[in-house]
Amino acid sequence: MIGIVGTIIIFGGLIWIARPEPGERLDGVNASVNSAIGSDSLAGGEEALTVAEANNYDFGTISMAAGEVTHQFKIKNTSSNAVTINKMYTSCMCTTATLMMNNKQFGPYGMPGHGATPKIGQTVDPDEEVNIEVVFDPAAHGPAGVGRIQRTVTIENNIGQPIELQFAAVVTP
Repeated sequence: MIGIVGTIIIFGGLIWIARPEPGERLDGVNASVNSAIGSDSLAGGEEALTVAEANNYDFGTISMAAGEVTHQFKIKNTSSNAVTINKMYTSCMCTTATLMMNNKQFGPYGMPGHGATPKIGQTVDPDEEVNIEVVFDPAAHGPAGVGRIQRTVTIENNIGQPIELQFAAVVTP
């Protein structure tokens, strides 16, 4: 009986920690339009964080038996202001993302609700480039996970709209 009560308390605590903040939706879009155009926004709608090459990547056909696959997205602060990366999370438990900047790694971060989604709070200076390493485990869903998949990594920042990095693959046994 004590074990059951303890498990419920621990599980409840994990849910409490991973809950979204007031006004925040799990899809990464702020519920209030004012937050996107508020005092932290750049003048004139200037883009802040941009993806260096493309925000979509296709792994092609991959095998569950071959294990995890990895891709790095390069993100650059193209504005004249520093930008703070607040949070990063994935659309599925089979995917993790790690922020790599200044020879340090922050993460890996996963799907909200499958563990805490802590604040990152790392500042990207003007013209600075950072990497987001995305790791996909094709075996995470077992035999039901074969076929075409699409996943998203969302990066929230203090300047406006979040960045979405997407990848796709065709998973075979």
